[in-house]
Amino acid sequence: MGMLRQFFVILVLAGLGAAAWHLGKPDTTADNGTRATRNDTITAIAESVGTASERIRLEAVGTARATRSVTLHPETAGEVVAVNFTADSLVEQGQVLLDLRQDAEKLDVDLSRVMVADAQRTFDRLEKLSKTGTSTQVALDEARTALQSARIELQQAEVALSKRSVRAPFTGHIGLSDIEPGDRIDSDTVIASLDDRSSLLIRFDVPEALLGRIEPGSVIQVSSWNDDRSADGIVVDVDSRIDSTTRTFPVRAEIDNADDRFRPGMSFRVAMDILGRTWPTVPEIAILWGGSGAYLWTIRDGKAEQVGIRIIQRQEASVLIDAKIEPGEPVVVEGLHRMREGRPAEVTLRDNPVAAGNGS
Repeated sequence: MGMLRQFFVILVLAGLGAAAWHLGKPDTTADNGTRATRNDTITAIAESVGTASERIRLEAVGTARATRSVTLHPETAGEVVAVNFTADSLVEQGQVLLDLRQDAEKLDVDLSRVMVADAQRTFDRLEKLSKTGTSTQVALDEARTALQSARIELQQAEVALSKRSVRAPFTGHIGLSDIEPGDRIDSDTVIASLDDRSSLLIRFDVPEALLGRIEPGSVIQVSSWNDDRSADGIVVDVDSRIDSTTRTFPVRAEIDNADDRFRPGMSFRVAMDILGRTWPTVPEIAILWGGSGAYLWTIRDGKAEQVGIRIIQRQEASVLIDAKIEPGEPVVVEGLHRMREGRPAEVTLRDNPVAAGNGS
């Protein structure tokens, strides 16, 4: 019984040894098949390398102000007798907005006119007499000086009278006012604000990394926060300094507001596409990753070649890359798993079937 058990153990060990020898035997058939495959031409689908500019999307918050905006003050002190505007009304340049009491100034104008008329009569009489020799030249010169002085005093009186009214310096929309007839005001009193909002200036801050890439004439897009209203604007000013705290510099752009959609003081979303350097661009599906980073396959002299790349930017379904590859060269987009370095390869360009090479 013991010998039978030993015989059985020997048979088992012999079987295991035979199996191990069989598994370790080289598979010449598979090796021959592999060598045959390596001699075959690889076929794949490719696309040509293009070019595109690096695109930086700037987004910021901007604040609007009127192209022209003033705060109105009276030039002189006095009692208000009339307020000739309502809030948010459109006023024309030169329109009288507010009147101060002007009784004394009107009397001064009337008196100055009388003085001018009297000086004119005296000058005319002496001028006639001087022609006959009955008046001296000195008397005539004094009359001429008196006439000129009277005219100047009249002009001064008229200027003083004009200062008793506040006029619109330009056409625009006037704001709220707390002034009422009967109020006494002086040159420090604020009457109202006046805005020419036919166009608006949008001010926004830009990171210093983009200095030199934004210039007057650049186009921006602005949109309001509370609805879908949007408009295009043109950069008009770029500041000469960078804020040392925020590391930004201010930019102003002008937008048309002829339809009066927007108001000074509104905030806006500001967007701007800034074009940078031009790079080779390839389809995103052409890029693979390995231990040394990103790469792609191209066909050169009829053979597959792996090219290492550095990704610059993704744009939709394409990628801007930095690589030793030229625009127009094919990059493999289908059949990537069949690519082997140095293997003969033939590709068909999408929409343009072309044999890249046959390895001969």
